[in-house]
Amino acid sequence: MSEYIHKKHDVMVLLYHLVFPAKYRQAAFDEQVDAVLREVRLEIEKRQEIKSVEIGIDKDHVHLLVQSVPTHIVTKLITMLKSLTAKEVFKHCPQVKQQLWEGEFWSDGYFASTVGKHGDEDMIAKYVQEQGKEYLKLHRDEQLALF
Repeated sequence: MSEYIHKKHDVMVLLYHLVFPAKYRQAAFDEQVDAVLREVRLEIEKRQEIKSVEIGIDKDHVHLLVQSVPTHIVTKLITMLKSLTAKEVFKHCPQVKQQLWEGEFWSDGYFASTVGKHGDEDMIAKYVQEQGKEYLKLHRDEQLALF
């Protein structure tokens, strides 16, 4: 379960849903690899301000629900998690490196999404509206723009 992180002047809860596919979408995960991934994530948690709320494994990708602080931008967070876990998986599970033709463990891509602790976008908007006496909505983008 996520927690509020209290700093000197701030209180925060930043949750991210991250998905990392294995290189070539190979079914590279087994019990040994799963155990290494879990241990590496828990070791990272001890040294960084990154808490693993949940770790899920599918046959060719990993789902992480992590809590972090704003000093870890998403791309830095992803790079750190992918590089540290890949290094340890190859170190403890050499058969995986052979299975992936001596290449990389993770594919270059990933999925990242923020997750709300107290609900969705509409619930937060309603909460903001109810905080003041006179709420004036200056802007709400209802349509995604095409690039």
